[in-house]
Amino acid sequence: MSARKIVQWHDAGLIDAATRDRLLAYETEHARPLVLWAVFGIGALAIGLGLVSVIAANWEDIPGLVRLSVHFALMAGTLAALFLREERLAERSPWVVEALVFVTAALGLTFFGHLGQVYQTSAPLWQPLALWLALFAPLLLLMGRSWPAALAVMGGSVWTVWEYASANTGYGVILDTGWSVWLAFATALPVAFAALAAGMRGRSARPDFWRRLEQLALAYAVCGASFACAVASAGGFHQSALSREAASVLTSGVVAVLAGLGVMLARPSVSGRMAGAIIAGAGLAVPIAYVTDGATVPAALLFMALWAGFAAAALAAQWRGVFQLAVGVIALRLIILSFELAGDLLTSGFGLILSGVMILAVAWVAVRVSRRFAPREEPGA
Repeated sequence: MSARKIVQWHDAGLIDAATRDRLLAYETEHARPLVLWAVFGIGALAIGLGLVSVIAANWEDIPGLVRLSVHFALMAGTLAALFLREERLAERSPWVVEALVFVTAALGLTFFGHLGQVYQTSAPLWQPLALWLALFAPLLLLMGRSWPAALAVMGGSVWTVWEYASANTGYGVILDTGWSVWLAFATALPVAFAALAAGMRGRSARPDFWRRLEQLALAYAVCGASFACAVASAGGFHQSALSREAASVLTSGVVAVLAGLGVMLARPSVSGRMAGAIIAGAGLAVPIAYVTDGATVPAALLFMALWAGFAAAALAAQWRGVFQLAVGVIALRLIILSFELAGDLLTSGFGLILSGVMILAVAWVAVRVSRRFAPREEPGA
């Protein structure tokens, strides 16, 4: 916040002189010399790029054991700094701790690739990912403070389970119903982080981290349900294996519904209930999408009903950004549906004119709806 803005607020009568002076004193005390920090950052980046270039140029000449030893020493050093000086570092800046946690996790992830490169070993990608997750996810969960650590946990989990699923299906072939159900359960399991995060938000000194983790799990559930609706609209489910597909989509839906109920119980506030309702609604939409497979209009209506539910939940929880996003997604899906139903018209000039008019009309309605009904404020979700 600039001092000029504070003075303008005082001149406009929005704040009194005492409040103005307190705000100016606070901003002066907590001001950051951004230009100076930028210069330091550029210098550090130049040094780092120089070191990387020197090492890369002589990579083959450095013994593998030496490279691994240096890599391990760096990882051990960052871990020691975290465990021995976390409180002091956090007092200076929580972002220092967050950066160290993230760098440590990144060093751990690259260490397994480095190990395989030195000893010429190979394995399915999900195995080193799972080992990294088992070793470093506890560190991220115990010390993470904001979105980078939350993204590492959620992203690593999603990456691991989908690599596991791909490796065990031969990238498209599932042998039996039991494997199908198990892999559906595994790929849906990251949604359970939402319930864990919801329970920890009020009990931890790091609520921002748990809030971000809950939001990422919610986004994963929403993306999964939306993708299922899109697959159904295109007729992409394998109807030749009816029982197998039905069992897998039902399993995914049940996991999401249970995670949503867990969020509701862990956070009984309006925000918590709405977040849980969104996750549970996404879980319910997955098996329904399977039923509408190949039916363009019902699948599209399901998609829009799903996002209309998200918009209603966002309205109740006063999430302005989520509400506007939901309205925009519904408008976009409506436009796509019109193209799907009137594909032949697009080959003519008259059809293109009608499509353009419809796009403008849908966009205008979406903007009016967002402006009129969107919440005025957006507290932390």
